[in-house]
Amino acid sequence: MRTRNAALVGALCVGLSAVLTACGGTEDPDAGTNGVGKLEPAAIQDKARTAARGAQAVHLSGNIVSEGRTYRIDMRLKNNGGAGRVSSSGAAAFELLRVGDDLYLKAPAGFWSRGSSPSPTAKADPAAAAGKLDDKYVKVPADDPSYQQLKGFTDKNVLLDGLIGLRGKLARGAHGTVGGVRTIHVTGSGGAGGTLDVSLTGTPYPVRVQRAGGAGQLELGDWGKDFALAVPDKGQTVDYGKQLQIPGA
Repeated sequence: MRTRNAALVGALCVGLSAVLTACGGTEDPDAGTNGVGKLEPAAIQDKARTAARGAQAVHLSGNIVSEGRTYRIDMRLKNNGGAGRVSSSGAAAFELLRVGDDLYLKAPAGFWSRGSSPSPTAKADPAAAAGKLDDKYVKVPADDPSYQQLKGFTDKNVLLDGLIGLRGKLARGAHGTVGGVRTIHVTGSGGAGGTLDVSLTGTPYPVRVQRAGGAGQLELGDWGKDFALAVPDKGQTVDYGKQLQIPGA
């Protein structure tokens, strides 16, 4: 009888081994995961970067601090462009749309009226000119000083490469969850060099990034989920040629 009972207990322990490290032991935080949580921190970061670059699309939202200004962004990006909304402290929000190299900005009249006339050659006063631009897509010329800065908000690989790279000595932190997704936490220089939360479910995508030096935090999701991206109709577009002046850019 004792032998039979011992065999039964042993079978139960084997059955529970997928959840417990030993019969009566603690729960294994990496059980049922993609195994990334067991890797060295540098390897986790590399896995996340590779996964991000390989994804066809991503949705990211949060805050970015750049050159003393805080930007709230909500963008959907893929390899040939992106679309979404950007706002900054004390300024009207605007929308960005990029299809290939064609970049468009859409904003209310209040955004344009903050600066001078959108075109030095325009005869109308600034308020009248701003009214013409209200809620219209304005094509940003490729040689405009603001083109590269604005394009950066729509460039998937540029944004992700800058976000995922942590600074300083890397350390693997605790297991946790972000938006219901099981994650592993990685820090750079104890958090001063940024932090990265990587998914432990399926592909090891980054799901949350805190930038070094308190330069913002972003959440990333909808990895690989495609979305429509097309040049706006002519009726929705105003072209101010090569003399476009974007307030505050």
